[in-house]
Amino acid sequence: QELVHFLTGKMASVKPFHFKQLWAWMFRALERDFDAMSNLPASLREELNAHACLDEVDMVRAVQAGDGTHKLVFRLESGGEVESVVIPSTHSNRASVRHTLCISSQVGCAMNCQFCYTARMGLWQHLAAGEIVDQVVHAQRWLRDRGEAPVRNVVFMGMGEPLHNPDNVIQACRILCDPQGLAFSPKKVTVSTSGLVPEIRRYLRETSSNLAVSLNATTDEVRSQIMPINRKHNLVDLLGALEEEYRRPARRKSKVLFEYVMLRGVNDSMRDAERLLKLTANIPSKVNLVPFNGHDGSDMVSSESSHVACFRNYLNSRGLVCTVRESKGSDGMSACGQLGKGLSKRAFLKQ
Repeated sequence: QELVHFLTGKMASVKPFHFKQLWAWMFRALERDFDAMSNLPASLREELNAHACLDEVDMVRAVQAGDGTHKLVFRLESGGEVESVVIPSTHSNRASVRHTLCISSQVGCAMNCQFCYTARMGLWQHLAAGEIVDQVVHAQRWLRDRGEAPVRNVVFMGMGEPLHNPDNVIQACRILCDPQGLAFSPKKVTVSTSGLVPEIRRYLRETSSNLAVSLNATTDEVRSQIMPINRKHNLVDLLGALEEEYRRPARRKSKVLFEYVMLRGVNDSMRDAERLLKLTANIPSKVNLVPFNGHDGSDMVSSESSHVACFRNYLNSRGLVCTVRESKGSDGMSACGQLGKGLSKRAFLKQ
């Protein structure tokens, strides 16, 4: 609808059937150049060149970690920068590599979670829907140009709290899942949140995409210390809302992914495992344990891998599906909780 409104307001030569053609060039063919859109009339291509641009962000560099993970850095029109991460993975039953793309929804973040570098930066800027989607378009082009497999999964787990920017994130999800465009299955798109309850309800009702909740503690006391959002939306409110929403017919076949960053001596006791089992008992869910990735300014330490395994085994043995996330990209500051290192707020504010 936004595309239709823009084109009809700016371009005299546009016809109704041109909208779908242009949409397909942008999101199916991933075209960089209006002049290459051969089924559009020359007059329309001239108008597009005069009044529009195809890219809302510019990819300025790619940083490779030792494990093959790549951090893609994008510059915005505002002068700010955001980062996405291309994460390769292989399945034991497949020889081919698959890629997950972790994308950003804000420059910085206002949530101030104590274990996350990005969240301690403060909020610099919300991204527009086009700036969010363009990270995916650039990543798909970049992989295609390298002769590599395309992105199969998109996760909103990069810079920012996605549901602090709900209008643009929900619109981006719709574009990503449009069958005439990038055509991701809603089940291949996951939005992660620290726990903004009203926005969670809205997201679950307005999209069919997956939800991940960064839980990270089993008591309000600990969660409020490491995640200040818990002082506004505590565990009772958060888990109660999820229980209600996942009873609705549209969500009954879905599961919440609870992300749980393992912090030594903070949230990793076996008593925490017992409480986690009880807290999630009435919510269709699975748990992903996340090793803490260190960064400057944090004195937190990741739980020992053997202890993480015991925590996981306890939950699995009692019927709660629990996995451990493999930490990737940490040597390039591309891992979970590390994005934003090296970005300059002073340079951003000068723009």
